[in-house]
Amino acid sequence: MSAYRNVELSDPQFERDHLRHLTFKSPALKGRGDVTIFVPPGCEREKSLPVVVLLHGVYCSHWSWAMKGGAHLTALSLIKKQLVRPMVLLMPSDGLWGDGSGYIAHASVDYERWVMEDVVGCGAEVIPLIDSQSPLFIAGLSMGGYGALRLGAKYAEKVAGFSGHSSITAPHQLTRFVEEPLTLYGGVLESEGALLLYWMKSHRKSLPPFRFDCGTSDALIEENRELHHALDDLNIPHQYFEYEGGHSWDYWREHIAETLIFFDGVCRSLESMT
Repeated sequence: MSAYRNVELSDPQFERDHLRHLTFKSPALKGRGDVTIFVPPGCEREKSLPVVVLLHGVYCSHWSWAMKGGAHLTALSLIKKQLVRPMVLLMPSDGLWGDGSGYIAHASVDYERWVMEDVVGCGAEVIPLIDSQSPLFIAGLSMGGYGALRLGAKYAEKVAGFSGHSSITAPHQLTRFVEEPLTLYGGVLESEGALLLYWMKSHRKSLPPFRFDCGTSDALIEENRELHHALDDLNIPHQYFEYEGGHSWDYWREHIAETLIFFDGVCRSLESMT
């Protein structure tokens, strides 16, 4: 019996490019939520495949990583070339609050729990390839990069690795993108728990491998450099890269492959230790 109400999964006869679409009633959202899912082909008998949760940026929704970023096509190409193992991509909406929820708990709706519990939990119910033993990874862009870096560090014991592209690195940077005042986010953005370094320092002994990158023409480049330098000063291991490009889908389409290859490398390292 499902832990979630009103689970609706797309019909395979109408699906394309190995994408599935899921809608269900989320306890965290107190309403319905949407997830686009990439299910790698030819893996029907496999279990415990790696799961990558991809978080979108402001203004967008669950379809963005697939239909603007082609993340599923990138993953399929890498799998066919044997550059990464088969992995499932869970691509949820952010909860569709305002211009962007920030993937945090608001006063009455918990967008953080939506990602970390409901998306992952219901995904495991409807996709037989994943289960409680599947390594869990999180990545995102811009606001989703902030979400991935924060949630990856906060849930260090649960997450096997995380990655951010062109990431917002501090809550106040949201004001560059959203029209809603930060006070409407319920006060969480003003707390220590909203800060990336708070969780990275708090969980420094258990942090999984993580990386982040930013384009040299991106308006957030200096903030990403500051985060990189702060992590260096704290002797917190991480990978940081800069590439040509700006805050655009052209950049994210190009560099999502590096995140998937990085996650595959983490899986191989975990296997070597068992």
